Amino acid sequence: MNKTYYQSLQETVYHETMENGLEVYLIQKLGFEKTFGLFNTCFGSVDTTFVPLGQSEMVNVEDGVAHFLEHKMFDMNGGDASDEFAKLGASTNAYTSSSRTAYQFTATSNINECIELLLDFVQSLEISEESVEKEKGIITQEIRMYDDDPDWRVYFGSIQNLYQHHPVGVDIAGDKESVHRTSKEMLETCYQTFYHPSNMMLVVVGNIEVEATMELIRQNQANKTFELPKPIVRHQTIEPKEVKLERSELIMDVELNKIILSIKVNDIVEDTVAKIKRELAINILFDLLFSKSSKIYNDWLEEGIINSSFSASYTQERDYAFILIGGDVDDYQKLEETLMKFLDDLVNLEIHESDFLRMKRKNMGMFINMYNSPESIANMFSRYYFEGVHSFELIELLNTITLEDVYNTILLFDKKYASICIVKSK
Repeated sequence: MNKTYYQSLQETVYHETMENGLEVYLIQKLGFEKTFGLFNTCFGSVDTTFVPLGQSEMVNVEDGVAHFLEHKMFDMNGGDASDEFAKLGASTNAYTSSSRTAYQFTATSNINECIELLLDFVQSLEISEESVEKEKGIITQEIRMYDDDPDWRVYFGSIQNLYQHHPVGVDIAGDKESVHRTSKEMLETCYQTFYHPSNMMLVVVGNIEVEATMELIRQNQANKTFELPKPIVRHQTIEPKEVKLERSELIMDVELNKIILSIKVNDIVEDTVAKIKRELAINILFDLLFSKSSKIYNDWLEEGIINSSFSASYTQERDYAFILIGGDVDDYQKLEETLMKFLDDLVNLEIHESDFLRMKRKNMGMFINMYNSPESIANMFSRYYFEGVHSFELIELLNTITLEDVYNTILLFDKKYASICIVKSK
């Protein structure tokens, strides 16, 4: 077992690679009541074309299959994993993103039993034709619920406006047609390929005995048999630089109009450290522009152009990145004009060194605060793990960000690759 101490956070991370390839990370938080376990696979909604384990040709599976599989993973022989966690006094949940699927538990007692249950239910697929057919109705109902959610429609509509071919433009759950075409065999193919231990990572954070917990996991894994690991071959999408739609509008039953300016970032950074540094730099830029202490934010607020719902974010995953800026407003035309002028003027932005350093310190404080929560630690750790960086290194990376790094991110706000999505009130 490897042990790494991070001086800046005064935290220790214990790591071991199991013989079957599973990466296990333990983070001891003495004095904490709650323990949080997170079991991840690098399989998300964009993974719809790949070479299955043991085969040589690419196959296409239905949109939403990763999310469908997440639903079915809770099936256990004679029961449901959620019920088994409840018997242990623990809660459980799961989620699917564009790039990964994660299963989690939160508990204050029976920690060893919870860890074993988490490993056991995720490392076995027990589905029948009947249960798959039954699940289609449940997922279709979930899709309808999201279709009625105006926040989701403006958010996801913004992403759909940007991408012509990339599967990130497809809803994580797919649509009702793709759900109904999903088969038991398709789910099993995805499970065998992407739920191999060598494509997965377990992180446990809490008041745990490190050596005893690692031995428990070693024994659990030694009792299971898996095929020899092979590199997963995924289809690489060729995405045009241009956006799919420059503008889209939708009418729904909302009190205030919702508007988002989205910008497609075509300059995808491959170097892991440079990629994370860009993300950190752009977050500082957003704080300089739109935090409650910024002049732009307060001017727009006083003029009634925005309200407290206004926000900005930067998302980057394996092979795509985008910026979203917007909120709820009465006068969406005024905000649209303001945002377009903002893009024109951004190149002339002047940032004072003192403001830059203040926001850099603020971001450091936010990261440090996140280390007071086992959930935040585990979720942040798994999110950056699949990007190739340990989240415990973020403070050191943030320390290296310069004012020039922040200025360089302004180049990403290219009006040529921007789009507007609006949900109008009836």
